[in-house]
Amino acid sequence: MQYEAAEAWAAAYMAAAAAAGRGGGGGGGGAGMWDPAVERVERLAAESAVVIFSVSSCCMCHAVKRLFCGMGVNPTVYELDEDPRGKEIERALTRLLGSAAVPVVFVGGKLVGAMDRVMASHINGTLVPLLKEAGALWL
Repeated sequence: MQYEAAEAWAAAYMAAAAAAGRGGGGGGGGAGMWDPAVERVERLAAESAVVIFSVSSCCMCHAVKRLFCGMGVNPTVYELDEDPRGKEIERALTRLLGSAAVPVVFVGGKLVGAMDRVMASHINGTLVPLLKEAGALWL
């Protein structure tokens, strides 16, 4: 259920951004919503089946990377502390999530969320079907 909420929020954000001019909708009142850093995050997230935005010294980031690797998934990992534009990406992730947190996980280009949402999806059994649908697992 938490995944659906995150997905609904991301879809609403994308629709608002499209209406603001990114998707050919015309300038209007929402023109301030367009953020090139958020657009970059979305582009990076769509490039691989599983994308993790991480900080190399973060124990929760390490745990989520181990979770996916232990499941046989090979995620694309962006270490924000090693990226010259990492702070900019981190601010964009905060805008997408509504709070500051790493790791942030995308599956199939869709925002799953931070560690709490990933673990909740894993425990309630919705993570594996999501990974299969994205082509990250072939079990």
